[in-house]
Amino acid sequence: MKKVLVVDDNHEILNVIEIILQGEGYDVICVDTGKDLKEKVIDSQPNLILLDIMLGAYNGLVLCKELKSDPKTLMVPIVMISASHNVDDTNCNAEGFIAKPFEIDNLIRKVAGLVN
Repeated sequence: MKKVLVVDDNHEILNVIEIILQGEGYDVICVDTGKDLKEKVIDSQPNLILLDIMLGAYNGLVLCKELKSDPKTLMVPIVMISASHNVDDTNCNAEGFIAKPFEIDNLIRKVAGLVN
């Protein structure tokens, strides 16, 4: 089963994404902080990361750059998600961007396109 790591500090969004992706047959791991994210990625070995840009004390763009600069995590595709940014603001070598609020079909297509 393909594994998706979802990182967002909004628990409602985490729950919605988890329900949607589990319904599509993905194993979903939800994390509500950027703390120790690299270790969590290495430990869980996801096929894709959905990473919010604004994570309270953490900046998702900085976390994305850190993951993309580490040989242990650079091959994991990352899709940035945000309500307050647009795709032009996400220059961190991510494979995609989803604006909040997102359309369910768009989320499913984006995940399937990068995982399958």
